[in-house]
Amino acid sequence: CQNVDTVEALAAEHARELFGAPYAYVHPHSGIDANLVAFWSILAHRVESPALERLGARVQAGEARHRGEIRLCIEAGLPLSYLWRDAAPRERALSMFGKLRVWDTEHNSGVLIYLLLAEHAIEIVADRGLSRHVPPEQWRALTQGMSAAFKAGRFEDGLAEAIDVVDGLLLQHFAQAAGAPNPNELPDRPFVG
Repeated sequence: CQNVDTVEALAAEHARELFGAPYAYVHPHSGIDANLVAFWSILAHRVESPALERLGARVQAGEARHRGEIRLCIEAGLPLSYLWRDAAPRERALSMFGKLRVWDTEHNSGVLIYLLLAEHAIEIVADRGLSRHVPPEQWRALTQGMSAAFKAGRFEDGLAEAIDVVDGLLLQHFAQAAGAPNPNELPDRPFVG
């Protein structure tokens, strides 16, 4: 586009003058970088810090009733190493399941709810203690419900409903016995990266 070329040339000229450099290259902000900035902006406006606090409190309240652990992870995009090898969002979700230590709960009852904004991907990774009780169709239905809520602009509601569904499954299979210790094994606040 003629306008972009003109702006790039002008910006390069200013950069050369500013830095006293014989050469300067200026590139418009586009492609995946621009998309990530846009998605991050949407997240900041749709799931703001108070919403993240409310979601963390929802996780904490649910975990008081069962021996499971829920971790919510929201990432803007895949790291470059994943992009180079054309890795699927599921691979990143499994990696974050490990990095965030969701696998490391006493009863193997951790669940990661993973959002990859740039890919519009939703992944649920459940540890073996719970996954043996929940068929894949049930997880698919959960992600489809989240997707529908997000498409309708109900970001916090979609995440809250997902937390409630996972909470109900953990309560069904890992109910907390009265008076038994129930340490909080993982942070409750969503991980945003």
